[in-house]
Amino acid sequence: MQIAFMSIWHLIILVGLIVTAILAIESRSIVYCVISLAIMSVLLGVLFFLLDAPYVGVFQIAVYAGAITILMLATISLVSQEEREVK
Repeated sequence: MQIAFMSIWHLIILVGLIVTAILAIESRSIVYCVISLAIMSVLLGVLFFLLDAPYVGVFQIAVYAGAITILMLATISLVSQEEREVK
C-alpha cells in the first residue's frame, strides 16, 4: 500500500493538532494553555494551506494565532496572580 506524500503531511499535522488540543485542555497554567492554542491555530492554518485554501490559511494564522492569542495574553497579564491559579 502506497501512501501519498501529502497525506503523510496531513497525518503529521493532524497528530500535532490533537496533541496541542490535549495540552490546551490539560494544562495547569493559563499561559501554557494560550501558547498551545496559538500553536494549534498555526497548525490549522498550515492544514488549510495543504488543502489548497491559502486565503483561509492566512486568515487563520493572522487573526487567530496572531490577534486572538495576543488579546488572551494581554488579558492574562492584567489578571492578578491569585485569580490565575487553577484550583
